[in-house]
Amino acid sequence: MDPLEGRVSRTAVWTGTGIEIRDVPIPALGHRELLVRVDLATVCGSDLHTLSGRRSGPVPSVLGHEGVGQIVAAGPHAVAAVGERIVWSVTCACHDCDRCRAGRTAKCRSVTKVGHEPFTGPWPLSGTYSRYIVLPAGATIVPVPDALPDVVAAPASCATATAAAAIGVAGDLAGRRVVVCGAGMLGIAAVAMCAEAGADVSIVDVAPERAARAERFGAVADDSGPVDVALDFSGSAEAIASLVPRLDVGGHLVLAGSVAPGPAVAVDPEAIVRGWLTISGVHNYEPAHLHAAVAFLTRTVAVYPWDELVEDPVPLEALEQVARPGPALRAAVRP
Repeated sequence: MDPLEGRVSRTAVWTGTGIEIRDVPIPALGHRELLVRVDLATVCGSDLHTLSGRRSGPVPSVLGHEGVGQIVAAGPHAVAAVGERIVWSVTCACHDCDRCRAGRTAKCRSVTKVGHEPFTGPWPLSGTYSRYIVLPAGATIVPVPDALPDVVAAPASCATATAAAAIGVAGDLAGRRVVVCGAGMLGIAAVAMCAEAGADVSIVDVAPERAARAERFGAVADDSGPVDVALDFSGSAEAIASLVPRLDVGGHLVLAGSVAPGPAVAVDPEAIVRGWLTISGVHNYEPAHLHAAVAFLTRTVAVYPWDELVEDPVPLEALEQVARPGPALRAAVRP
């Protein structure tokens, strides 16, 4: 007899006009699938975009892709242990197509994504705004040490890992001048990573209070001078246009915040050529970046006030009340 038969998960379902709390049957687990109890989920800005209509997505669906939890059941041939506390990747890949073999699993030709799948499809329990989530075989999981509180660990699976991917593209930052644009959760993580890497890192944000918060994580106020590396997490066309002229010879602009439609940015090709400039785009991240994110947070949990970036968690039934920007950078739900 299947031990999960008859069990249900209390789950928040996005209907396109609101959130409904439902009891969703827990399916029998397939090959290498995992059932994870979600202990805490944080609310990413992209989900706020979905709720506001700025980002399209399947309806109905279970949103949420930042979470930490414990494995409570495992399907046949699963490689993880029941009882293990983990975070997991946003993207779930085949690990066999040409893109996966080239090291771009985030762009797998058959990619599925946590918190982005239709509720009426084959993977209904796909989001973190749920008591339980089913993780498919293609998900990357990373163990979380006890020293890392839930509120610090949960954002690793999106914000921190994506920041690690952007910095990985930028290369060795020791002794280099770096400006980070956008002092949200990704920008704060990037600032701290740059500081740890030995960069001289400054912060730019339209909100002075957000820029001031970033200075507690290793940034200094920006002087608008030349830089070697610019990391944009704002997605603002105006901000991006202001960063390109600041790049010194050999400079590198990494774009990671432009994940919603926006106006085009004019770029002078001659300036790119004469300056030996590089412009790169980063969307999501690779498995190594999630491992790096957890390791980084573990090293710095006593160095920076990560827990202050996340609001006190609310019950699942109160999700709709926190589905908006608050004083902290992330709202949190404890399903």
